[in-house]
This record gives sequence, C-alpha cells and structure tokens, in this order.
Amino acid sequence: MRSSLVKVLHPLAGRTMIHYVVDAVRETGAERVVCVVGHQHDRVQEALDGGDLSWAIQDEPLGTGHALLAAAPSLDDFEGDVLVCCGDTPLLTAATLRDVVRAHREARAVATVLAAVFDDPTGYGRVVTDGDGRVRRIVEETDADAQTRSIRRINTGVFCFRWPDVRDALERLAPDNVQGERYLTDVMEILVAEGAPGTVSDLADPLEVMGINDRVQLARAEAVLRERIRQKLMLAGVTFLAPETTLVDAEVAIGPDTVIYPGVVIEGGTSIGRECVLGPFSRIVDAHVGRGVELKGWNHVVKTTVPNGSILAPYVQQGQD
Repeated sequence: MRSSLVKVLHPLAGRTMIHYVVDAVRETGAERVVCVVGHQHDRVQEALDGGDLSWAIQDEPLGTGHALLAAAPSLDDFEGDVLVCCGDTPLLTAATLRDVVRAHREARAVATVLAAVFDDPTGYGRVVTDGDGRVRRIVEETDADAQTRSIRRINTGVFCFRWPDVRDALERLAPDNVQGERYLTDVMEILVAEGAPGTVSDLADPLEVMGINDRVQLARAEAVLRERIRQKLMLAGVTFLAPETTLVDAEVAIGPDTVIYPGVVIEGGTSIGRECVLGPFSRIVDAHVGRGVELKGWNHVVKTTVPNGSILAPYVQQGQD
C-alpha cells in the first residue's frame, strides 16, 4: 500500500477494511471470532475494539498456515468447524460465507475451499480437482508449472475446516516452497494423502474476493461498497437524482422519501430523517438531520442537529469541524 498504516486499517466508505470482514463473519452466527494479527496489532485491536473477539498474534509472517496455527490456543477446547477468511477482502458477504459452511456440512467434508473462476487467474493459487470434483491440492502460482497455471479456478483464501482434523495437519506443514512459508493450502494435500480429500464451494460473484494490495484496488473496492450502500437505500425508499455522484458512508442512516441531489457527501454516523431534500453539493458529517429538512445546496453541516422542518439557505454552514 506504500503506507505507514497497516493494510487492513485503510478506510473504505467510512469504515476500516477489516470491519467489513469481521461483520460478515459475525453475521454467519459464528460461535466465536478469532482475529490473527501481526504488524501494528495494537492498532488493529484498538480499531475493532470488540468484546466478542479473541486475539492471536503472529509474531513473524511465516505464511497462512502459520497464521492459523497461531490461533490454535484460542481453539483448544473447540471441536466444530472453523471458517477462515482474509482481512483484505472487504467485499465478501455473509451470504457467501454461509454458503461455504452449508456446502462443507452437506458434503460432510473435513476441508472445503471457496473457489472462483477467473478469466485471468494470474497471481492466484490454482485449485486442482479430480474427476469427481474433489480437491486434490492447491498450488500457489509461484510454485505452479505451465499446465497448472492454465487452470482458471482459483483459491479465494476462504476455507472451512473440521478443526480437530486440521489442527493436526497444521503441525506438519513444511516450508517447502519458493517463499519458504507454511501454506495453509498445503493442508489439502496432507488430507488427500490420508484419504480425506476436500470439497469445493464455487463463488457466484468473483468480485467478492477481490483482494486489495494497492491504492488502485482500494478505490475499486470502495466504488463497489458505495454502490451497494446506495442500492440498499434506494430499495428502502430514498431517491438519488444522480446516484453515481453521491457518496454515502456505510454507517449513515437515511429515512424514506428523502431526495438527494447530485454531488452530496454524507459521512460518519450521520442520520437523515424522512422526507428531507438534500440540495446539490452539500456535505453532512456526523450530524442529525430531522424530518422534513431542506438543504438548498452547497451546505456544510458538521456535528450538529438540524431540527425537524428546518430550511437552510444555499451556502449556509451549521456546526463546525
């Protein structure tokens, strides 16, 4: 990211990247959520600040398998299924994660990988299956031969494991690869050798697992998130006269029958009442706007309350940063 800030704390639509992933996991109804953190772990813990979270620290970045092994002490007494997600996939939805768990349990699998088919799979690990569609192994691109690289089905980094079986396999992971890391993907090959091949859950929308490794990808992901926000609000009765020009943060609440003109920016924990009119190029930040309020346009409303029925003339500012 070329930044002093750890990747998962970069903001998208008013929330940090990691918040979206944790919330999607929570929505699955997980019994517990363990966050494996490394660099700047204190800042990540402070940002999430969730009493329902457990924490595991990976002192050195020795691979994804090593990361899950770091979580093992938090799961000593656990005998169920473990869902594994990456912190840099903020577009991943709870519905997709529930599908992975459902596929895993219906197949009575020991291990299940969420896969996606990409037209251009460059940069991703490939999922190698047998004639019955069972996973034989997952090969990172840096370790793949030409035939394996021709496979378009990729590993998304999302797994569901039967924890007691995989806990033992993690101990046997070896850094026998170009990166010298313990790959979580090698667990599949270990299980196959023991007669327990894994299964695949295919992702309907590959966009959900778009990883973020630079500011270009960050901007693309934010555009998707903001479009989801606008669509949700429109389906709930909010009118956007030029949706693509309006930016609304993830935690904003807007009542039905409110009309929003082009160029409006609504940020933070702002709440907008019913039947409001938000004039063009207004910016509203951490404010409460009552019912039936009209902003004539070019208004700046920050950390204040606008009473029901108020009308703000053009260019009027209310509140202050």
